[in-house]
Amino acid sequence: MDCPACGHESSSEEEFCGNCGSRLGANPAGSTYRPFDAPSPATSMVDRMFGAARLNVSTYEEVETDSGATLQAMWVVVIVSVASGIGLLGTGGSFSGLIIGVVLGVVQWAIWAFLTYWIGTGILRTPETHATWGELARTTGFAQSPGVLRVLGFIPGFGSVIFFGVALWQFAAMVIAVRQALDYRSTWRAVGVVAIASIVVFAVASILLAVGFALAGSTANG
Repeated sequence: MDCPACGHESSSEEEFCGNCGSRLGANPAGSTYRPFDAPSPATSMVDRMFGAARLNVSTYEEVETDSGATLQAMWVVVIVSVASGIGLLGTGGSFSGLIIGVVLGVVQWAIWAFLTYWIGTGILRTPETHATWGELARTTGFAQSPGVLRVLGFIPGFGSVIFFGVALWQFAAMVIAVRQALDYRSTWRAVGVVAIASIVVFAVASILLAVGFALAGSTANG
């Protein structure tokens, strides 16, 4: 069965399109039905984290439309930051570094949400795009869910592999999160948003690290 909204081929057993999240067999061609426009029963944060990690389109649609999920998204970021800090403890990390990592994780999440919102609703906007910063904050926050596995980073010989694998997983989740929040029909357009945001975040982080090392060096020499 082809999705009437985006044309994606789906199984006859599926209720929603795996590409755009539209309901199959119910909406007329050219229209986009958002399955979670109507109120739905509350879903626990843990269930949503599992759904986000599985790249479940319906989960991202749900958290996008649930304004009450913003706090949940922030807690996901905190949990992932703590897991990452614990994973680094076995490779020379410290408790103070873990605390700083949590703070930076929340700040980075806010920056990510702003960048994806600005790029997605500006540079790469489509006629169907309707989004707010909050919607991007919720979907991109839950997209970090696979990062919980970084807690295993302390395992000797596997830490770097785990962190790299999780990074790829999170990138895929971020693409789904951005695509659904920005109402894109093209996954590649969402990839573009995430790629541009990644470059900007990496550049800013590099500058901040360079400044930090420079200040630390001048302080030590003084």
